[in-house]
Amino acid sequence: MTRLPLAYCTNVHAGPDLDRAVANLDRHAIEVKRRYSPQEPMGVGLWLAAEGARQCLEESRIGWLRDWLGERGLLPFTFNGFPYGDFHQRVVKHNVYLPTWWQRERLDYTLDLIAILDGVLHPGVTGSISTLPIAWGKTQASPDLLPQAGRNLVTVAEHLAELEKRTGRLIHVCIEPEPGCVLDTAADMVDFFERYLLSQGDEHVIRRHLRVCHDICHAAVMLEEQADVLQRYRAAGIRVGKVQVSAAVGLNLLMTPEAELGAAMQQLRGFVEERYLHQTMVRPRPGANPIFFEDLPQALAAPLGVEYRTHFHVPIYLTRFGRLDALQKPIIECLNALKPGECEHFEAETYAWGVLPPELQVGELAEGIARELTWLRATIPTGLLEFGIRCEGAIG
Repeated sequence: MTRLPLAYCTNVHAGPDLDRAVANLDRHAIEVKRRYSPQEPMGVGLWLAAEGARQCLEESRIGWLRDWLGERGLLPFTFNGFPYGDFHQRVVKHNVYLPTWWQRERLDYTLDLIAILDGVLHPGVTGSISTLPIAWGKTQASPDLLPQAGRNLVTVAEHLAELEKRTGRLIHVCIEPEPGCVLDTAADMVDFFERYLLSQGDEHVIRRHLRVCHDICHAAVMLEEQADVLQRYRAAGIRVGKVQVSAAVGLNLLMTPEAELGAAMQQLRGFVEERYLHQTMVRPRPGANPIFFEDLPQALAAPLGVEYRTHFHVPIYLTRFGRLDALQKPIIECLNALKPGECEHFEAETYAWGVLPPELQVGELAEGIARELTWLRATIPTGLLEFGIRCEGAIG
């Protein structure tokens, strides 16, 4: 048995083209490895924007990228295929959800990532690619668009089945529910599988090559219990191909001394920033159903609630800072609820280092990422990381 190393997601680094993406890996990932795993390979979840991925293919640089990563001890077993364009422009917000899965550009981008991942993976290692949960906003998906999104995803599954039949390489594309998107809960994911995926192709192929990317922060923001989410997927026969280990920001005013309520809300306001959306669920009063706000400023402008959960990825080694919670408990609950062998790919995904409030900033980015990986390695049950490095056998 071999242990696949934990990864961190390199979408934290800027780089819309291939050369700048690699330059940032050279600047940051090598230093993370020196601090966290100097003697053993370190996992990296690669991110290449569509421009960089297309450049890699058109310039025939997959072999070069494979060798570059290998020489530096970086093991790229997963891709983040969610952000299509420049994830570090001044304002990202809703742009990160474009193109949608009913648009050809999303399909082409994902096929490009598949080709690159197949070329850089070590022999016998399974690969994964996390991707957009169809589109932003449940009301934007008209009845004719969701079937088209399903057809495009089934096309990916069929492409991956042919790849495995031809080469023995197993890669799965993992749909990542996110607050505010067409799919933002486990129930949405199960419904989409049953209505728009399984009805459009070979069930075995679809279940094998289309899976879920479970982002712990996203489920926590939606007030889903981690064990319930995983059990819902098991019951539906949907595999979790990748777990993104991430922590949300929480504030429970019922547990906050009355004299500190104003200061607590002021600290929460410190997470307002202009680059990313920070979807927020607010429970208006004890026992009431939570209310969804697509960004933190809207939640703060509404009448005061009793509980806030905000989609802002904070360092996973934190439990509490000031009067706010880093929702680390859902991470531990998820890791304990997973069964050995249920998921092979674990990726720390704190992409928001550059927009954190000053009190959470670190001196060097590599220092913070290495600390996260060290904490995760000490926390994750050993049995979740052990599996045989082997081809699972070509399907036929």
